[in-house]
Amino acid sequence: MSDFKELRVQRLAWLEGIRIFAAIMLLLYHSQLLFTKYIYTPQPTGLLSNGHQILSAASQLGSGAFTQISSVLIWFGFQFVDVFVLISGFSLVLSLKGKPLEVKSFLRRRSLRILLPFWTVAWLAYPVLWAIGKITNSYAPDAWHTFGGLTFPLLFDYGGSVLMPTSGPWWFVPLILSFAFIFPLLWNLLQRWGARNSLIVSILITLIYRAFAVYVFGGHPTYVVFNTPTDWQPFLPFIAKLSTFVLGMVVAQSYLQRKGAIYWKPSKALLVGIPIYSLGFIGQFYRFGWIFADFFVAIGLSLCCMVIFRALAERFRLQSIMVWLGLHSYSYFLIHNFVIDRTINLAVGDQLALYYQALPVMVIGTLLLAVLADSTTPWLQRAAVSLGRSLDAILVFTSQQQTCLFKVGDRVCYHGSQGWNIIKVEQVVHDQTFYLCRISDGHKTLWVNENDLKPDLDRSKQAKIRYS
Repeated sequence: MSDFKELRVQRLAWLEGIRIFAAIMLLLYHSQLLFTKYIYTPQPTGLLSNGHQILSAASQLGSGAFTQISSVLIWFGFQFVDVFVLISGFSLVLSLKGKPLEVKSFLRRRSLRILLPFWTVAWLAYPVLWAIGKITNSYAPDAWHTFGGLTFPLLFDYGGSVLMPTSGPWWFVPLILSFAFIFPLLWNLLQRWGARNSLIVSILITLIYRAFAVYVFGGHPTYVVFNTPTDWQPFLPFIAKLSTFVLGMVVAQSYLQRKGAIYWKPSKALLVGIPIYSLGFIGQFYRFGWIFADFFVAIGLSLCCMVIFRALAERFRLQSIMVWLGLHSYSYFLIHNFVIDRTINLAVGDQLALYYQALPVMVIGTLLLAVLADSTTPWLQRAAVSLGRSLDAILVFTSQQQTCLFKVGDRVCYHGSQGWNIIKVEQVVHDQTFYLCRISDGHKTLWVNENDLKPDLDRSKQAKIRYS
């Protein structure tokens, strides 16, 4: 058991490396799009046409061979969104640690894991964005979208009209939250139906839905800037990527059984991954290919990244740094668009040399902000819990309007002993409101809880008893 646990930790190091690399690739992708004013996104015009467009777009980012090759790779950084989805399904299965799924506990834990960092980033970002906008006379979030972002998921919107005006990549947050919500159902079906049947059903559902999304609903994938009747909205709900998420769950289950793709040799992983990725890569340039391209891309790219990052972790002993960076990958993703948007629009402009100088600053600066946000999250959580408890205590106290059963002068029995008189009453507010009574029998006095007293009804001059 201990050997298995150690092996799993080592494997997870490269997985965390993929997480942070995916987040950085998305930063580079969005920064390149913004700097070039969206000069290129995949179009359903075929491989050759897109090839010419890519070369033309790359020439505007420099003439050097390395610069052009790297810019071409960055144009497809959006593909790591599907890698994120696959990793999410994989990680949620591992998070169960081989124990039965407790739905209530799981949903609470997973929801907070997604929402707490988001709320931290949102609550810290909005005043900063507003201040920068006012000082520089540039964009500042308006009141409605500020309210929508701060209160998400009160306003749960797949279309992105609530979160996207603040940060375009935030459309992904409702997606991963919805996957967390349906995970218990998918996990139950996986146990009942088995891995093969669950994967087949999820693939059929996804392919049928994506066919409707393209040909009936009139939509296009999120990475395309193209004129369609419903824009990219049909591709935002979780059902558009259901098979990718379930595949991650199936791979994780096989991994826990010491089998499956995670245990493949690097040569086999590349031999399978590269052709599958190629099919997905070509498919994104055709309308028909939009139905299956994302699924193939997620499989092929994940296999190739697994080989690369596992080799890096083992050869250069980067396990610890990969795990540490991976822990901050989610906050990195949440913050990165703020950094590149303000940097490029306010400082870089259209200056190519300055853009390349700013890239490493944006990559490292986003990481520092992510670390700061993750360090702040526990403090905000404790403050929110403390505030909630205090408010709850106040509201409970005012709603109960509780009064003591006794008043000064009443004669009472204490633990069955008669002859005691109430000489003072004090209220105590703690987790619950209660009263302490000071009693005397003429010889000694005591402070006791009112619940330990009973009226002395045998005395003719018993005081009136007030009931709440």
